[in-house]
Amino acid sequence: MRDMEDFATNGTGRTAPEQPPERSPERSPEQPPERSPEQPPERSPEQPPEIPGRGAPASLLVVAAHPDDIEFCVSGTVMQWIARGTRVTYCIVTDGGAGGYDEQLPRQAMADLRRAEQVHSAKLSGVADVRFLGYPDSFVEASVELRRDLCRVIREVRPQRAIIPSPEINWARVADLHPDHRAVGDACLRAVYPEARNPFAHAQLLKEEGLEPWTVHELWLMTGPTPNQYVDVTSVFDRKVEALRIHTSQTAHFDDLAGLLRTWLGEHATAGGLPPGRMAEAFQIVHID
Repeated sequence: MRDMEDFATNGTGRTAPEQPPERSPERSPEQPPERSPEQPPERSPEQPPEIPGRGAPASLLVVAAHPDDIEFCVSGTVMQWIARGTRVTYCIVTDGGAGGYDEQLPRQAMADLRRAEQVHSAKLSGVADVRFLGYPDSFVEASVELRRDLCRVIREVRPQRAIIPSPEINWARVADLHPDHRAVGDACLRAVYPEARNPFAHAQLLKEEGLEPWTVHELWLMTGPTPNQYVDVTSVFDRKVEALRIHTSQTAHFDDLAGLLRTWLGEHATAGGLPPGRMAEAFQIVHID
């Protein structure tokens, strides 16, 4: 019998078989990864589409608005994919300078501290490639400049899959979501489609920097209102908590950080139809092509 964490569900209570890592030739943006021939089960018109579980990708880009967003939302999934051989890059859009609870600490010092926390936390999770775009915290817009910078990262990293914030408002958890998350999600979506794949978008990336267009075929959205995939992270829960605790400037005030996460991830597991006592991270999978 396989361990429970080897399974993801699509929210129906049925486990979705995990696919082997998708491998594509280096620098072949025109060739999409192979898709599973398995057809989804029949459903009534009232049921939302069911998306089968996906295995660990060969390469992954995770984009987040702030240091600590990844550890809160998706680090358990990332840890498990790394254990299966996934090459991972983190891209943090803002400097995090508006975060924290120390009013005496200069904002630039806070930004420097949060950058160091993110690098340390990523290392614990197994991620060495962490990139910071340095945009001011709390003032993110889906600007041409941000989309160009994200296209640059996409073309450099050339990921098969990307995890990004959802650009939608989740009214059920609106107090937990920063406007920067949605702005980054919007910019990421535009960068993935159509700009990163279009040689004429941000033309200087190709003409001056030699960065060939790249197509990302699959997005996993975090913190959105309509998740359709739940990944069991029970086996790495303690590591997830440890990675989040490294963000001391953001988490030191929590009396029971592990309990907070256990409750939140337990709700996801229940929504995904996992057995009692399991914990899961939630995503909405979007296929671009």
